[in-house]
Amino acid sequence: MELETYHYVIAIVGGIFAGILNTLAGNGSAITLTILTELLQLPGNLANGTNRVGILAQSFMGVWTFHKNGKLKLNRGSTYIIPTIIGAIAGVVVATMVSSDQFKSVFRFLMVFMLIVILVKPSRWLIKTDTSNKVNLWITIPVFLALGFYGGFIQMGMGVFFLAAMVLGAKFSLIDANIIKVFVVGAYTILVVAIFQWNGLIDWKIGLILAVGQGIGAWLAASFASQYPKADFWAYILLVIVVVLAIIKMFNLHLWVMGS
Repeated sequence: MELETYHYVIAIVGGIFAGILNTLAGNGSAITLTILTELLQLPGNLANGTNRVGILAQSFMGVWTFHKNGKLKLNRGSTYIIPTIIGAIAGVVVATMVSSDQFKSVFRFLMVFMLIVILVKPSRWLIKTDTSNKVNLWITIPVFLALGFYGGFIQMGMGVFFLAAMVLGAKFSLIDANIIKVFVVGAYTILVVAIFQWNGLIDWKIGLILAVGQGIGAWLAASFASQYPKADFWAYILLVIVVVLAIIKMFNLHLWVMGS
């Protein structure tokens, strides 16, 4: 379709918000995928691939900003990064062959479960990173392989689930978990973009427009997280808001489809 001026404005502004959400919480793809499918009328698989261009841009900008501010410390993160990347490769291969629409019907119930997990005993989310926490590889590897597969397959909401595993399971602070999340998503998205491009499932013009906004959003969020002492608290509040809005959107959409 021919892009009008308002398409550019909505894509960039939406990208900024998505970049902020993805850097501090997750589920920013709910914004970008809506823009791609509802506003710009891209088919599902093409929207899924095009969405990854902005994710790559925001990941690069987020990692660079965290590094610039001395916050990028990955010495304890490799145990979680490697299986996530391996899982993501498998997920994106599947994503190029099948539609993610059916899986989205399960997504809303996962979000309800995640909201319960987030709201029960909030203090669990406001911890400092426990460097003495021992890694159980029998649990860690399958969990992060699954998270990577989900991220490679659909991406939407992956950040929320990754944070839950890192904070509640691996005992990282919310900000430290976000830093590792931004890095790992960027690492596997390089491969994801290559695979989607190989299959002709990226609209680069639209993807780069979103990337401008998402890069700006990631820079703003990473700068805030690096410099503000109470960033953990606000990241938690944002996480709650993101999950609640995702539930409202997914269930309202489902009810509208059922009633139509």
